[in-house]
Amino acid sequence: VRSMALKFRILILLALAVSAMAQQKIAINYPTRTGQIWPLYIAKEGGYYQKYGYDVSLVFGVHPAGIAMIVSGEAAMTAYTLEQAMIASSKDGSLVALGSPYKKSLFALMAGKNITGIRDLKGKRIGVSQIGDAPYNYSIGLLRKAGVTQRDVEWIPLGTDANARAAALVSGRVDATMLTAPIYFKLEQEGFKDLGNISDHDDIYAPSVYLFRKATIAANPKLAESLMKAHAEAIKRFYDDKAFAVKAYMMYDKQDQADVERVYDAYAKVNNYERVPYIPAAAVKYVLDHPADENLAAQMRAFDFRKVIDNSLVDRLVREGFFEKLFGPEIKAEEERAAKLAFR
Repeated sequence: VRSMALKFRILILLALAVSAMAQQKIAINYPTRTGQIWPLYIAKEGGYYQKYGYDVSLVFGVHPAGIAMIVSGEAAMTAYTLEQAMIASSKDGSLVALGSPYKKSLFALMAGKNITGIRDLKGKRIGVSQIGDAPYNYSIGLLRKAGVTQRDVEWIPLGTDANARAAALVSGRVDATMLTAPIYFKLEQEGFKDLGNISDHDDIYAPSVYLFRKATIAANPKLAESLMKAHAEAIKRFYDDKAFAVKAYMMYDKQDQADVERVYDAYAKVNNYERVPYIPAAAVKYVLDHPADENLAAQMRAFDFRKVIDNSLVDRLVREGFFEKLFGPEIKAEEERAAKLAFR
């Protein structure tokens, strides 16, 4: 009996070893530690990448590191904001965006305690990670609503993420900066001012996309499909299992649990993660209508984004019934609505 038990254990260990060897190792870049990346955290911690045959390393690096990583082949994919993906793609046609799982962040323009409104920012310093990154573009969107242009303020590139931007605001190095939840919660408690949040403006589009290099997809045709399925399962887990979702988030961004739960509740309430991740036409139009400068506007207008924004993979998964099998028959209405609004 002991001999049979030993043989059984050996067989199990061999099976596990073979399974591990069969996993393809890839890296995925994530450019921000925010809710934008939450499905990737869940896919990693929940074993959904492994389910589809991939041993994934999630590698942090702010823009433009993600673009550099996928262009060089160092990463298979990055989860980028749509506007950064479109800007990069208009310069480098080798990229392709294949899905949009995330609507927008709780993203606030936070300012020093002596600033009462956006108009007070004229002549002041606004911190961003890089000129042209997501915080820069969202800042411009909120400034415009108050009649302030990007030339009316001084932009301070800090070269890193939201935590460092928050530190620069607290230290007085900058007068204002865009910060995501839950980081800005604590600053509100300390008396810093929330001048505006993109989540309060339906006309400010800030979705993320799955961005790949076309050559990477050509070399491994199942890669994008597998990752999209893994992320779809992670999004289902997000809605079904709050405790696991919060735990997974805190593995990568060690915030107070109560703050993460507050963000979770806000995102779950508005269905912030797309179960059927079409890239919407309205979001593409918003990016084209709100360029950071005139040179960029001319470059974007001259480019045919149908070459680099591709909803055909989502179309196929809809036809094959993947989302219906995963989420249930009630998803069909959402599939039809999202397909009509998709960029073509």
